[in-house]
Amino acid sequence: MSEALGLSRGLVCIDLETTGGNAAWSRIIEIGLVEIDEDGAEREWSTLVNPGVRIPSQIETFTGITNAMVSDAPPFEAVYRELLQRLHGRLFVAHNARFDYGFVRAELARIGVNYTSKVLCTVKLSRRLFPKEPRHNLDAVMRRHDIVCSMRHRALGDARVLRDLLNVWRATIAPHVIADTVDRLLQETPLPPQLPASLADDLPDTPGIYRFFGSDNTLLYIGKSQRIRSRVLEHFAAAHRSASERRLATQVERVTWNETAGELGALLREARAVKTEKPVHNRQLRDSGGSWTVRLKACPDLPSQIDVVMIDALTAEEQTEVYGLFRDAKAAGRTVDELVRAHDLCARVLGRERGAGVGTGVGSCFAYQLKRCRGACMGLESAILHDTRTRLAFAPSRLKSWPYPARIAVIERDWRGEQDVHVLGQWRYYGTVRDLDEAHALIADSVEFDADIYRILKRFLNAPGAATLVEL
Repeated sequence: MSEALGLSRGLVCIDLETTGGNAAWSRIIEIGLVEIDEDGAEREWSTLVNPGVRIPSQIETFTGITNAMVSDAPPFEAVYRELLQRLHGRLFVAHNARFDYGFVRAELARIGVNYTSKVLCTVKLSRRLFPKEPRHNLDAVMRRHDIVCSMRHRALGDARVLRDLLNVWRATIAPHVIADTVDRLLQETPLPPQLPASLADDLPDTPGIYRFFGSDNTLLYIGKSQRIRSRVLEHFAAAHRSASERRLATQVERVTWNETAGELGALLREARAVKTEKPVHNRQLRDSGGSWTVRLKACPDLPSQIDVVMIDALTAEEQTEVYGLFRDAKAAGRTVDELVRAHDLCARVLGRERGAGVGTGVGSCFAYQLKRCRGACMGLESAILHDTRTRLAFAPSRLKSWPYPARIAVIERDWRGEQDVHVLGQWRYYGTVRDLDEAHALIADSVEFDADIYRILKRFLNAPGAATLVEL
């Protein structure tokens, strides 16, 4: 099989079951693997592992592995030597390989062992070999290739599926196609020489934000991605194509990251972190501003007037008819004046031009004298008609009203069940916690309006996907 994959060494198909989805604090509870030599000879090995912590009930249900089953199992410290012996010199093959590889490396690092290996992800290989297929999770791949597993969601059962999957591909796809695809997937990741070679292994392929630091711990850049590892490595791969990426790559001396359960969490944390931490290369998002808006204020028996105000100065009720987001009052005023001219509105009626009382017949605005106002200032156009035309002129920039009576919690869960609870209200992001009890404790009245958060939440609430929304 190794020869069919274009390899000159053996491989090991491996699967793990764990207490959760994050290698930083979750632990391995079962290891299963199938060793495959260059000549095709195979050996299987599996073991339960006592994680030293309780297995969550949802993991017991998902895997069938209970706390009672692992109570007498050996800890990882007692099995790691045999695991290393079986992994030594072999290609590490797994489905969503960054997960399994990350857990093995994390467990070994806890006991002072540094492990690195070439890694082949069968999810990525499936995507390359079958680009038109929409799904590449293990269940979808099994259905596509008629692979049966009697021990699904147990480590050895899933490792056998990977072995069977490689056998199917070897038998149905031209050897040179598989070999060339595997070779491209295994090519060395281009890292700047000042960064540690282990960085490519350490980076998780999960949603979150990442930070680039330069000399003297200067924060250079904050980014976000659905797949942190892929995005970070793209920065360095693009260094030869872009002067800005090349400059950034030469300056980076350290990379850190924070994982999130989903895309919304990454977007929210990036928007907040960029503004509070002010990285050197994030000028566009850092300086996006947008705390000023235009409010159409009703006046009894007269046409409505325009107020240029800061959103944070408005009550929730006053935010129901506001238009546009602007960096400062001057920018808002310029936009108002442009719309007034373009739609023959009355600057005096709207409060943008000083003069005698509106509708008295003795105080026409300047535009009326130039025949660019329809006479609302002179009482020649009704207040209702002028208000209607004003609303139509500003309609494309009207801010959406908050669609809930109070704050909400948005719960995102990753593929292993880890969750983030984002607390939101009136288009403001109050913070992220782990459960709803913590969400109720968040203080809400100190959070300022942020235009980027508004845009993120507007898009998200229009299509929340698999996230759960709970009114608080």
